[in-house]
This record gives sequence, structure tokens and C-alpha cells, in this order.
Amino acid sequence: MSLDLGACSDGELAALAIGGRQGAYTELMRRHRDAIFRFARAHTANDDAALDITQQTFIAGFAALKRFDQSRPLKHWLTRIALNKCRDWARRRTVRALFSFATPLDNAPDPVDLSADVEREASDRQELAHVLKAMSGLPTRLKDVLVLRTVEGLSQTETAALLGITEKAVETRLHRARNKLQDILRG
Repeated sequence: MSLDLGACSDGELAALAIGGRQGAYTELMRRHRDAIFRFARAHTANDDAALDITQQTFIAGFAALKRFDQSRPLKHWLTRIALNKCRDWARRRTVRALFSFATPLDNAPDPVDLSADVEREASDRQELAHVLKAMSGLPTRLKDVLVLRTVEGLSQTETAALLGITEKAVETRLHRARNKLQDILRG
């Protein structure tokens, strides 16, 4: 009789993975990779960087799985790892920009799908790229809250716990982030 890994909780899968069950790792990644990728993409405004950060998050998370507190949500733990990876990426990017004296070419256009309504889709992609670029320009403390609350849909309490700040600080930073983002988007 085979165990249905899809029916297991994250905590059970973590325990199975620690015990060496490869399928448990696969199931954990299947459950959480899209959310981690969205989080990283919102932070970096770069699909390639987001993919790298997602991979680094799972590698680091699986390597440290024995330290995971199974009473807490695995998604939050992985998101915290991804947040640290995003911050590392931003620091490396800043250092590279200082040494190269050149602007990174992170703004290459996405290829356009030639199906259905091409003009609308192209406009939507441009708008999304513009918003992601504006979000990536926010200060880290504001960007973290904005991404966790609006992109990932975490509650104020969850966001506060994940970032180690008060709920009031989350509320204040979210308000400031939205205002600053609106200012950036207006030009």
C-alpha cells in the first residue's frame, strides 16, 4: 500500500523528507514553488532572478529542513528564506552596479504570445513590467510588506510575524508603500 503524499500535511511531508523520502521533497516543492516564484518576481521584477531565487530557496530550505518548526506553516518559513535570498540578490546587484558603472539590463521586454488579443496582452505585459519595476524601486522595508500583503495575500498578523515587526508597523509600511508606489507610477 502506497502513501498518498498529496493528502499529507506540510509537517508530515517535512518529516518524511527528513527520513529520506524523495517524493516528499517533490510534493513540498510542487505545493509552494509558484508562491515562492511570485514572491521573488515581485521583489526583483526579473523572471530569471526570481527563478534563481526560487531554486536557492528550496535548496536552502531542504538543507535546513531539520530545523523547521512543524507547528508553524511551511509556506511562511520558505517565504522567509526567499525574503533573505531576495535581499542577498539586491545587495549583489547593488555591488555589481557600483563596480560596473552601468545600468543593469533587467528591463528586456517579455516575448509576446501571438494568440488572441495581442495588443491587449502586450499592453498588460507592459503595465505589469512597469508596476514590477516600480515595486522593485521601493525601499526594502516597504517592498517586503507590500509584496507579502498584496501579492502573496498574507494577513497583517502573518506578515508581522514573518518580518518580526508589529501589526501596526505592517499597516503603516503598507500605507507608505502604496503611496510611494502611486507616486512612482504617476511619474
